Amino acid sequence: MDKTIQLVVITGMSGAGKTVAVQSFEDLGYFCIDNMPPTLLPKFWELVRESGKVNKVALVIDLRSRAFYDEIIEMLRNLGNENAINGKILFLDASNEELVARYKETRRSHPLAMEGRLMDGIKLERDLLSEIKARAQLVVDTSKLTPRQLREEIFHNFETSESAPFHIEVLSFGFKYGLPIDADIVMDVRFLPNPYYVPALKQQTGLDQAVYDYVMQSPKTAKFYQLFMKMLLEILPGYQAEGKSSVTIAIGCTGGQHRSVALAKRIADELKQSYPVSVAHRDIARRKETVNRS
Repeated sequence: MDKTIQLVVITGMSGAGKTVAVQSFEDLGYFCIDNMPPTLLPKFWELVRESGKVNKVALVIDLRSRAFYDEIIEMLRNLGNENAINGKILFLDASNEELVARYKETRRSHPLAMEGRLMDGIKLERDLLSEIKARAQLVVDTSKLTPRQLREEIFHNFETSESAPFHIEVLSFGFKYGLPIDADIVMDVRFLPNPYYVPALKQQTGLDQAVYDYVMQSPKTAKFYQLFMKMLLEILPGYQAEGKSSVTIAIGCTGGQHRSVALAKRIADELKQSYPVSVAHRDIARRKETVNRS
């Protein structure tokens, strides 16, 4: 592979936040692997190089035994000798008191706890991980961090210009076929004039210029569009600030072929001036005869 692989090894104390960390790296566009045995890593790197498509990898490494720990140390030494890999270790830590509280809350057992004694497991793990912690380029104490704050810390340290940007999807749909379950914002535009009842427009869609013009030239549409776009431009930065990697805006009419399609297209075109945007029309090709359409 011509391009250097960016590798982050995510490790640390059990219960310190590795699950939140790997989810954050996924949102940054990393190829993430959770708890791959170190013995399988040479084959994995071979496949990565041959593919030529993966250049950001995050490995979550959890401690399971003393033998596993020794393999991890050897793996890190070997990776340090790889010229094609730019490796960093992220070590997540937390106070003993906080780890105990988290384990009590989730009722999980510690992987190294002897005879169920939680503190024994925590102390043993802390001792075994001391060398890896000393090697880490970044140590984050999550004792007083919320999941959101940990995510922000990871984004601050690892987000690059190549990271997956905040993305918006604008989706048109028909209420008669059900709400899109993954939508963050849903707007009902069935109050607007319906092109379905214009014979010349009935079999067309909101992507056809005649239907688009019919919808947009309505005074109701003009007023609604102005107010709705003002709201979107006001709230979208808030979603981004909260750590959302994407937002889906769903625009619905009765059948999902006319009004919602035209408005989704216009909204997407305007938002593209400020954000990466994709647009989809879920029900544009569906035709189901009912009394009310589109």
